[in-house]
Amino acid sequence: MPLIVRDATPADVPAIAALYADEVRDHVNTYEYDVPDEAEMARRMQGVLDAGYPYLVAELDGRFVGYAYAGSYRARAGYRKTVENSVYVVPGQQGQGIGAALMQALIDDCEARGYRQMIAVIGEPTNTASIRLHEKFGFTLVGIFRGIAWKHDRWLDTVQMQRTLGHGTAAPPQDE
Repeated sequence: MPLIVRDATPADVPAIAALYADEVRDHVNTYEYDVPDEAEMARRMQGVLDAGYPYLVAELDGRFVGYAYAGSYRARAGYRKTVENSVYVVPGQQGQGIGAALMQALIDDCEARGYRQMIAVIGEPTNTASIRLHEKFGFTLVGIFRGIAWKHDRWLDTVQMQRTLGHGTAAPPQDE
């Protein structure tokens, strides 16, 4: 079976929670200290979906291999056409086009929903795989916040990248 990207469902929560738990425990990119349980991950997914944002899952040969979603960049109304993305791929499956498939589907979905800008908040400049993935899809470096987070006994920098969606700033939003 080929790689497929589809809308996430509640049945995907255990796999999503397991992948996210690995990221929280073993890496710094989430900036979370405590692993959220499945109920919390289900609540988070539902919050994203209820707010009208996409939440996607990738399967390879019928197995869960990653997920991605977009959410509000900031809560204030003026930011309503800007989304922040998240893409996670199962360890050992990176470099096989899964992240790229998720990213393309997420960008397409967000453009179809009328969003105009996508922001990537990448934990650590050493996360070159994520930076390269974003660059491949037209994201540009906006800046690096130095030492704004603390995890695993060290200060962390945060990379900020941005990509235009759809008409970008060439026209006002259609709901204005």
